Amino acid sequence: MMKKSIFLIDMQSFFASVEKAKIPHAIDKPLVVSGDPSRRSGVILAACPLAKRLGVENGERLFDAQQKCPDLMVVAPHMQDYIDHSLAITEILEAVTDLVEPYSIDEQFMDVTHSQKLFGTPLEIAKYVQGKIFRHLGVRARIGIGENKVLAKMACDTFAKKNEEGIFTLTQENIEEVLWPRPINDLFRAGAKMTRHLRVRGVQTIGDFAAMSPEDIRKRFGIHGQVLWMNARGVDYSPVSPHTMSGQKAIGNGMTLPRDYTTKRDIKLVLLELCEEVCRRAREGSLLGQTISVGVTTSYELRTGFHRQMTMERPTAITMEVFAYVCKLFDQHWNGLPVRRLHISLSKLSSDKQIQLSLFDDGNREKHHKLGYVMDTVNKKYGKTSLIRASSLQEASQVKERAAKIGGHYK
Repeated sequence: MMKKSIFLIDMQSFFASVEKAKIPHAIDKPLVVSGDPSRRSGVILAACPLAKRLGVENGERLFDAQQKCPDLMVVAPHMQDYIDHSLAITEILEAVTDLVEPYSIDEQFMDVTHSQKLFGTPLEIAKYVQGKIFRHLGVRARIGIGENKVLAKMACDTFAKKNEEGIFTLTQENIEEVLWPRPINDLFRAGAKMTRHLRVRGVQTIGDFAAMSPEDIRKRFGIHGQVLWMNARGVDYSPVSPHTMSGQKAIGNGMTLPRDYTTKRDIKLVLLELCEEVCRRAREGSLLGQTISVGVTTSYELRTGFHRQMTMERPTAITMEVFAYVCKLFDQHWNGLPVRRLHISLSKLSSDKQIQLSLFDDGNREKHHKLGYVMDTVNKKYGKTSLIRASSLQEASQVKERAAKIGGHYK
């Protein structure tokens, strides 16, 4: 059998690279994409390699980045452009193989095992793909090559992103030599908490972890620990599948508020609008959810908050039913501190073709369910804000602001 050859394609500083490709005179200038360039408190979403070399980091405040680099070019995000570029990259990859699996907006797996007869060796295919993406879109791709998805991912993140060529191959033959000496925090999916636990136990490198007994790991860390141990040894049986993203497990929506919200009334207004959006997306997929999750983050200075969930009495996609549970969770856990970010999600999804009826229901629930679909139809035809709740006419409302954005950013 032909040895598997899997690629992980990652776009270098994707958002910033897309913006630089649109501004020819910015090629040799440090550039960042900021969530709100008009505010000093805006957050850096993406920094180009030149900006990173000057000390700018993704996720830091725009004000702090400008202190490090006064000549920084600041560009607002254009989410529709990034989505269009991501789809265009998929088309380029699908011209090589039909086994392309999106992993994120700027990362995609592809299986080129059976494409080698047409396009050459894995290295030749990687250079071909890299060149075609750059010629067509002006964005540089880094490519990790491996016998499975885990090896390809670690080849990309740990090595391809840091070498000049932007390509690296990680196999079972060289894993012990090149990967195992790396620090344990370089292991794919090893979060900060897990890394601390391992270091306390004397595990400093990926090789240290790979040498441990699987039985001992399973006993101490459970299934998650065993999966990490398999990653350390380069073992992964999951295929590259174009349909991986189709099985939706949850529907969520969140937003960073334009300022700190301090009153329960204003915060609950935005929570209601988030419930409306989540339920609309559930109805769009003919789905109901039974578990509701609420996440609250306080102001940037405090950086505290909570994330709690609750199972509802029955599956639903009715906005006010979901909102009632959201309010219950919020009232129980909010400590009264100013709020800067809110998030809710609906999980434990099921089809809305099988709605549970109740002997005590007077028929209003079915009417509310149908009303949601009517509102969706009107807003889809005439615009997202054609029909809104009267409460959304208040100053604290974010519904019109959100309607003008994609993924939380302007189109």
